[in-house]
Amino acid sequence: MQGFTIVDLIILVVYLAAVLFAGLHFAKKEMKGKEYFKGDGTVPWWVTSVSIFATLLSPISFLSLAGNSYADTWLMWFAQLGMLLAIPVTIKFFLPIYSKLDIDTAYHYLELRFGSKGLRVLGAVMFIVYQIGRMSIIMYLPCMVLGSLTGISVNALIIIMGVIAIIYSYTGGLKSVLWTDFIQGSVLLIGVTFALIFLLVHLDGGMGAIFSAFATEHKFLAVDQPIFDPNILKDSVFIMIVGAGFNTMGSYVSSQDIVQRFTTTTDTKKLNKMMLTNGALSIFIATVFYLIGTGLYVFYQQNALPPAAAQDQIFASYIAFELPVGVTGLLLAAIYAAAQSTLSTGLNSVASSWTLDIQSCLSKKELGFEKETKIGQRVSLIVGIFIYRELDVKKIIELTKNACETTASILIVIGCAAGFSKVLTLGRIPTTVASAMLALTDSKIVILLLINVLLLIVGCFMETLCAIMILAPILYPVVTAMGVDITHFGIIMVVNLAIGFITPPLGVNLFVASRVGETTLDNVIKGIVPFLGLMIVTLLAI
Repeated sequence: MQGFTIVDLIILVVYLAAVLFAGLHFAKKEMKGKEYFKGDGTVPWWVTSVSIFATLLSPISFLSLAGNSYADTWLMWFAQLGMLLAIPVTIKFFLPIYSKLDIDTAYHYLELRFGSKGLRVLGAVMFIVYQIGRMSIIMYLPCMVLGSLTGISVNALIIIMGVIAIIYSYTGGLKSVLWTDFIQGSVLLIGVTFALIFLLVHLDGGMGAIFSAFATEHKFLAVDQPIFDPNILKDSVFIMIVGAGFNTMGSYVSSQDIVQRFTTTTDTKKLNKMMLTNGALSIFIATVFYLIGTGLYVFYQQNALPPAAAQDQIFASYIAFELPVGVTGLLLAAIYAAAQSTLSTGLNSVASSWTLDIQSCLSKKELGFEKETKIGQRVSLIVGIFIYRELDVKKIIELTKNACETTASILIVIGCAAGFSKVLTLGRIPTTVASAMLALTDSKIVILLLINVLLLIVGCFMETLCAIMILAPILYPVVTAMGVDITHFGIIMVVNLAIGFITPPLGVNLFVASRVGETTLDNVIKGIVPFLGLMIVTLLAI
């Protein structure tokens, strides 16, 4: 157990210097049009595909995937197969639209589709808040693990990572980010694959020992983890695939850090190749990680555990204490690479979304390409903290005023609903309704249907929090007496009352959409009818 050596440190430093040099090498001194945000059209599709792969594979995944199969089974591996659902749907229905419209950002589509700059700005703001939080976590957690293994200060690792990513994101824009992502994604693929091969060579029984653990110790799927279970509240392979499929599709079609890669070309054939290659790489690397995790489970039954052998650190500990000198440095660099590629992508996507979705929409005069590039570079430096001069004090006051008006209209609705709920409580109406339901039937199915109808009606007239506070204590004895699982009832109640957010007359989200979309309440209600029907069908399935 040699741990982290000076040789490994040198390799790590050389790797970081090489990434910085590559980022600067692909940077262009003069960028025309929107090259800073969308590239110059010279980046091959396979580079972009690996960039998407590197973006989606965060260092948290790097550490946790192997930890999952080490401590548990392969159930979570099936989540990667959700791509088999997400990719075809994205290719069929979304990529052709993005290609045809030649959108600048994911939220540009909202403006084109609904004719509202407000929706575009809202989407961008939500993405930026989410992305800044995500980048903070992704910078801290892997640096904490690396710091414990290498002895290097966590703060120093975070600063180095941030400085390097900022430099090439600032100077080279999306083109530099794509090429450095490609390099870092390739290092990750090669390094992790080598780690698996090295592990199998030094494992008594090799791959056969892993398959033996699958069969004798249920390390592939546990007895209580079926392929399909009609109870969707329980773990099953089917739920993992479907749930992860929708989640992944959400990233593909609405997250700027991924959609930004699609804006690099309008060639649908290249876009399709990007998606398919990314899917193949993602499933491949997940399989490698899970084989490593199960392999480590067998390996540490045959050998002593290393220091820092917690579940999510088991692979990093193996890298630090079992791999040859030099290879350890390369693999720890791969962990760092996963964090740095996600960080650089986040910086550039936040810069593009702020500049094109927010700054351009709020500016009273049209911004030129050169000015947009400068704004994007500045945002890359300070990740949305520094406000460029176009957003002056007067505009801030105006935006604050608009936000107050929107919030006030919503609070008025909530206040009236709260008062109405008080009237219902004083009249003991919910208690009377609950007693009537029990008197009608002793069938659990009928009771659940009646509760669904009650909650749908209540959701139309009562604020959600008030409805939960009033009805939950009343309905709880009813459902427990009928043998209904309390978690199942909780989901039913939440989904029902969530539907209430978009049902008149007191659907709070209707008023929000009306204000943000700058349209009438009637138009909003007409637009949500198909979605309302789909939500009710989903509710019946639950």
